[in-house]
Amino acid sequence: MTPQQERAAYLTRRQFFSKSATGIGAAALASLLNENAFGALTSGAPGASGASGAHGHGLPDLPHFPPKAKRVIYLLQNGAPPHIDTFDWKPDMEKFRGQEIPPSILGDKRFSTMTQGVKKKLVLPPFTGFKQYGQSGAWLCDFLPHTASIADDLCFVKSMHTGAVNHAPAISFFLTGAEQPGRPSMGAWATYGLGTESQELPGFVVMTSRDKEASCGQIFYDFYWGSGFLPSKFQGVQFRGSGDPVLYLSNPDGMSRAVRRGLLDDLAQLNEQHAAEFADPEINTRIAQYEMAYKMQASVPELTDFSHESPETLEMYGPDVKRHGSFAYNCLMARRLIERGVRFVQCFHAGWDHHRNLTTQFQIQCRDTDQPSAALVKDLKQRGLLDDTLVIWGGEFGRTPFLQGDINDRKNWGRDHHPYAFTLWMAGGGTKPGLSYGESDAFGFNVVRDPVHVHDFQATALHLLGIDHERLTFRFQGRQFRLTDVHGKLVTGILA
Repeated sequence: MTPQQERAAYLTRRQFFSKSATGIGAAALASLLNENAFGALTSGAPGASGASGAHGHGLPDLPHFPPKAKRVIYLLQNGAPPHIDTFDWKPDMEKFRGQEIPPSILGDKRFSTMTQGVKKKLVLPPFTGFKQYGQSGAWLCDFLPHTASIADDLCFVKSMHTGAVNHAPAISFFLTGAEQPGRPSMGAWATYGLGTESQELPGFVVMTSRDKEASCGQIFYDFYWGSGFLPSKFQGVQFRGSGDPVLYLSNPDGMSRAVRRGLLDDLAQLNEQHAAEFADPEINTRIAQYEMAYKMQASVPELTDFSHESPETLEMYGPDVKRHGSFAYNCLMARRLIERGVRFVQCFHAGWDHHRNLTTQFQIQCRDTDQPSAALVKDLKQRGLLDDTLVIWGGEFGRTPFLQGDINDRKNWGRDHHPYAFTLWMAGGGTKPGLSYGESDAFGFNVVRDPVHVHDFQATALHLLGIDHERLTFRFQGRQFRLTDVHGKLVTGILA
């Protein structure tokens, strides 16, 4: 067969009509527009160059403006920390202890099925002590002494709100802009747009940890760090807490590194032939990922070797820092990853789902996460990395100011999911240190000043990376998609 006949033999009916329609449509449009207008329409359309975002270099027109942050470390607290008991002190709640939340506050709000049908929603004030810290006078609970020590480095956003009332949709909403799975995650958007500075490690890395008591039943779903409709090379690479940090990274028994190199070279030739025939971008992704895996065989052992960290640094992260899979270990790994050029690091920690164990498990969660989180900020600051690294700490929503359980059964106190007002903090990367932004009402129930929606948070995080959230788009199923969907406004009040 001639090359034309061979190509036609491989062409499916779907591909034929797809390519034919594109060709006919382009020809018709070109006859209606002059050459310059047509060129501007095609080359400037965001997402039109979707396949051009190389793993290392990103899109040619990004960043849109000089970035304040070059990289992001997202410490996502899966299960939702109770804002009332951590950062959003409400002393006036004490005089309403055990009374029903006023109807004027409660309104017609919906909650999870655990308390949706409960008629009497009784006020439960903060059960921990609070103090003010630093020159900023930030209020923090007594169970977070290490975070309190960096209060003047933090930007607290106390007016967050969301629409999701269950864990997986709420986390998906924060990370992908949609409650339904399938959209690209924030880390995928960042590496798609900006690329990565590392040639030896992925641009987007994910690590997970959980409380040793396994009190939280939340699952880490792959779509939390998926690439959605973006090329799959932009999805997060999960580093495991035991065994090889990355699955299948080690060579099989009996295979030397030289043999592996030869095998990959042969595979690359076959894949390149396949790519030339079918023009499938996933084939190019496969080639790139094989090469990245080969490089990681050399880079990951060095990355995970803490022997050159000073005793002072290891002590700063706490006693769990050498336990693989712990939150402390992952926080130190996050610093080492961004030092090596990784663009986006996402650390999940599960254990905050306090429906029936608030008076016991909450303190354990604070103990496990407080010191490593503060150490990460201090470590970055000492190394001159905090100014251009954005650190984010927070959950998918807050927890209710009313009690879940019996007011007389303190051991089984709990709080339900609360999306209407909650707190997260940010540090570095162009955020304003020593600031408490926004405000909730006297019960911590509703936002009363400077509300920040999830899409506003996403727009602001992208802005700090030098990205206009309305211009970073990708065409899929007939329209341009973006992280913030069709919403989001910049929260200028938290920008330094």
